[in-house]
Amino acid sequence: MKLHEQIADGRRRLVAAGFAADAAAIDADVLARHVLGWDMARLLAHNREPAPDGFGPRFEAAIARRVLREPVALIVGTREFWGREFAVTTATLVPRPETEFIVEEALRILPPGSPAIVDIGTGTGCLAITLAAERPDAHVFATDISHEALLVAVANARTHGVAHRVHLIRCDLAEALRIQADLIVSNPPYVPEWTAGALAPDVVNYEPATALFGGADGLQVLARLFARVPAWLAPDGAFIVEFGYGQEESVCQAAEREGWTVRRMLHDLQGIARTVVLGRSRG
Repeated sequence: MKLHEQIADGRRRLVAAGFAADAAAIDADVLARHVLGWDMARLLAHNREPAPDGFGPRFEAAIARRVLREPVALIVGTREFWGREFAVTTATLVPRPETEFIVEEALRILPPGSPAIVDIGTGTGCLAITLAAERPDAHVFATDISHEALLVAVANARTHGVAHRVHLIRCDLAEALRIQADLIVSNPPYVPEWTAGALAPDVVNYEPATALFGGADGLQVLARLFARVPAWLAPDGAFIVEFGYGQEESVCQAAEREGWTVRRMLHDLQGIARTVVLGRSRG
């Protein structure tokens, strides 16, 4: 059987399992390239040729995992973020495009001259590692409560050559740090627990609940951050944090109760508020 025929069969299996046709086509191509170890150009150049030895069983196994709604990122073991590949496991959230807004804003506002950055709840390390790579003068500290997640972050830091500048610490929030950071960033758990039944199985069945759910209203961890982050932030520093759909008003109110001022609200490509930049308004 030709390579393109096997890929088309995988695509049909995904459509039959309920995937939209365009999503099935993308997933089948990504999984095929992963099994082959090829880039898209090579796949396009050789997809009319017979499939290489061993391709069929490995590709079918990958498609079977996707049929069960396992995320493609976990099947292939990586996800791209800010142009870099990051290893992912079931101990971490899969990095998402909207989290790149934190990086974009951080790079815009970071002061010159060796700034100190803290990433709270680092997971894969995608924020801390990206900021370290983009700002070689920065001192970066990243925390997570999960030992397993930190192991993934350590591996990613080594892959991207910043392990000597990203200091990974296991602790709740940033309680182990004694620092006055110029910038603190976080993509905390913010999904309300009551919405679990409505989440895609790709998410709720495979990504860690402790990194997804922020209590009954989704604001439990965010409220703790608003109260505790001032202890680790320089007076003129900024705190950039991601939050969930429809939480903009509640997040701003919770932040303002703790003495924060909203400096900027960032919206995704659909115009949905997803990230807020905060500074201290008193104390």
